[in-house]
Amino acid sequence: MPHHIKLLLSLGCLLTAAAAYVYMARTGQTGPSYAVAFLGVFATIAMWVFPEVMKKGDRNRPARS
Repeated sequence: MPHHIKLLLSLGCLLTAAAAYVYMARTGQTGPSYAVAFLGVFATIAMWVFPEVMKKGDRNRPARS
């Protein structure tokens, strides 16, 4: 996946997790708000660390990124 798309997805994921954290914290649900914050950061890191799954026929083609 191209880096600029990964960057946009990362920003969207982090902004969504931050908004959900603020919402959950304002409603008084501290436990779930911490879980939302952790999962947002974890998903963003996992997107950058783990490689994409490729089909067997795609190995011969060079990556476009």
